[in-house]
Amino acid sequence: MSASLSTPRERPIAVFDSGVGGLTVLQELLVELPHEDFLYLGDTARFPYGERSPAELERFALEIAEYLLGRRAKLLVVACNAASSAALDALRERMLSTTLGVEVVGVIEPESRIAAERSINRRIGLLATPATVASGAYARAVRAHAPDATLTEVACPHLAPMIQDGFPINARLVEAVRECCAPLREAGVDTVILGCTHYPLIAPMLQRMLGSGVSMITSGRALALSIAGSLERAGLASRATGEGDYRFMCTGDVEAFRAVGSHFLQLPIDRVEHVELSSAVAA
Repeated sequence: MSASLSTPRERPIAVFDSGVGGLTVLQELLVELPHEDFLYLGDTARFPYGERSPAELERFALEIAEYLLGRRAKLLVVACNAASSAALDALRERMLSTTLGVEVVGVIEPESRIAAERSINRRIGLLATPATVASGAYARAVRAHAPDATLTEVACPHLAPMIQDGFPINARLVEAVRECCAPLREAGVDTVILGCTHYPLIAPMLQRMLGSGVSMITSGRALALSIAGSLERAGLASRATGEGDYRFMCTGDVEAFRAVGSHFLQLPIDRVEHVELSSAVAA
């Protein structure tokens, strides 16, 4: 991380998620923006977010945003679908009121836009946590981009916790994936939005259950390209020429985050800082 953060360009991009799933987004950011510095915070003490109330999710997200703002973040990436669905407007209002005017980017709009562009038969599926489905955020976003499309939404309460635990490939996981995919196959969808950043980690299994002809949409790549453009327009893109730094924080067990996170990110996580947030309690 740059020794001096007095220049906005030198500040890090902050990414947060309820756990390790947002590392699928960070991975794309590291590829697309190799010269930038990153901070990643996993709110593992309060994982999972998928069955939290909208009020809780907004409170958690604002608390995390304030913390990351204190770490001099120049842009905030909400790499959590549940938090994006419940708190994006509140986060943008708060972050844009800061001196720097920190932009907030969520994961829902990019996925919905790409799904609308890619679907041929106009039957789109969504796999997400109960909180994300209940929010209606994807239904609104898909309708905005494809008013002629039908969206079939499936709430998957068990998938994210299984993946967070390191997803041992066993009969329980396979059956959970099969149950989630069955309604989408019955609906004849040709495009499926993976509405949780944990889900790309089991993409081959999901693809097998959905069928090889179904397109799966994840947010990471589109989000990375969008952020690159946002930084350039705002004059905040790093002018460094070497590889940027990336640091990790979590609110729960550090060793568990390091072990699972290194596997998911496929990059070494040598150090994880434990962060105490005032209302971070175990789920």
